[in-house]
Amino acid sequence: MKAAVVVFPGSNCDRDCKTAIERSTGATVDMVWHAETALPKGLDLIVLPGGFSYGDYLRCGAMAAQSPVMREVAAAADRGVAVVGICNGFQVLCETQILPGALLRNAGLKYVCKFVDLDIVNGQTRFTAGYGGRREATMTVGNGEGNYFADEATLDRLEGDGQVVFRYRQNPNGSARAIAGIVNAKGNVLGVMPHPDRAFEPELGSADGAILFQSALASA
Repeated sequence: MKAAVVVFPGSNCDRDCKTAIERSTGATVDMVWHAETALPKGLDLIVLPGGFSYGDYLRCGAMAAQSPVMREVAAAADRGVAVVGICNGFQVLCETQILPGALLRNAGLKYVCKFVDLDIVNGQTRFTAGYGGRREATMTVGNGEGNYFADEATLDRLEGDGQVVFRYRQNPNGSARAIAGIVNAKGNVLGVMPHPDRAFEPELGSADGAILFQSALASA
């Protein structure tokens, strides 16, 4: 199994993601700089990590979305490669329109960093099948712009098509319909605000994030 973690200027969870994937799955993980115009061959998983790409200038993820490597990520997603955008990575996926919607300033106008309990809304995706029918997971959030927004028609479509994957039990940031994570229509791209990379071993307070990475690679 082979994965890649994309590194933008300002990413600060890239090494966390690499460690989480390696320890959770045993996969080989390549680090890919944002200026690259090609991805490594034979990838089963691409991760866009959390952080503050380009210092969050303009909008969170807006400048990273224009990076050369994102053209390759979009092409890989079109081919069916699994892609996970975590926190800032979710923002980048929305800015590239690989995923619908946008991430706005938290409703409370404060940075939120804490454990959150999540409902697994769709346990049949390639990212959640490994939870084995479980309906809940615990991970951590760490964001100031984690407030997911989309128009009502888009939200209805996401709900109706099973694209809402995770939902907050106690909404920490004002996200529409308490949405914490969604997939694209093909089901191979996941955007999630909570950090599975900070919840992959019991010593971290939860190992539920490990299951997400294991599921993503098990379906490759």
